Amino acid sequence: MKKLFLLLAAACTIGSATAQTSMSCCVRPATASATEAFAMLATDKDFSGGHDAPLPYSYEGDGQMITFKTSDGQAGHGFEIKSAKPSNKYLFVIHEWWGLNDYIKKEAAKYAEELPGVNVIALDLYDGQVATTPEEAGKLMQGVKTDRATAIIKGAEAYAGPKAELASIGWCFGGGWSLQAALLGGKQTVGCVMYYGMPEKDVAKLKTLNSDVLGLFAEQDKWINPEVVGQFEKDMAAAGKKVTVKEYPADHAFANPSNPKYNQPLAADAHQKALAYLKARLKA
Repeated sequence: MKKLFLLLAAACTIGSATAQTSMSCCVRPATASATEAFAMLATDKDFSGGHDAPLPYSYEGDGQMITFKTSDGQAGHGFEIKSAKPSNKYLFVIHEWWGLNDYIKKEAAKYAEELPGVNVIALDLYDGQVATTPEEAGKLMQGVKTDRATAIIKGAEAYAGPKAELASIGWCFGGGWSLQAALLGGKQTVGCVMYYGMPEKDVAKLKTLNSDVLGLFAEQDKWINPEVVGQFEKDMAAAGKKVTVKEYPADHAFANPSNPKYNQPLAADAHQKALAYLKARLKA
């Protein structure tokens, strides 16, 4: 199982993450977090080389960049689209390995339109850096420190306020961090969607979840494969928490329009399931 967790990771784009190839394995220390283990896949040339750089795109819709305080004395950043009316409901959108680029802003805008009454914030876990090549993306993803990413998410939660209802969604790298955001949200968390992201393996941590989880996975995924997903289901059951899993007959990154593994019908179905879930949890 450890080998599978090491080989996980990295590249995705808006409606999903990106990935291919099989791997050999280097065992990480047992102390490596789920997200750190996931990021190690960036060192595999076959994996990173299998991802085309995103085509140039410029987002020109609603929303603005925001800055908020973080506990480590720095500043956190995100792209926010506010609800048309005052609301304490928030959806955190977490980017894949390219960073908070205009594709992610577009994805955030899509959810803002589909979830009226919900504030949507695309979080920036790369502190303003955006990759345009797989090589850059791999370095940025590996450079993410757990403490810093945690501080950014906690800063966004503080920005939303103590009465905010929080939900999260992410793909691949962002899928794993979507689950971490749900854990960090504590009693304020009302929902979590993760697209083929690295599951948390610590049952004690999973016991602290305040919501259920919707997991959207791919049966042909070589890294977040059915065995990994099955273990996640067992761990959630052991923690006394509910996870709804949908495994599609597709490969990792099947929901990513820029990836060769993209499957439009399955991506559309996954999106509708995610949207229905978020509408129910956020009462939007």
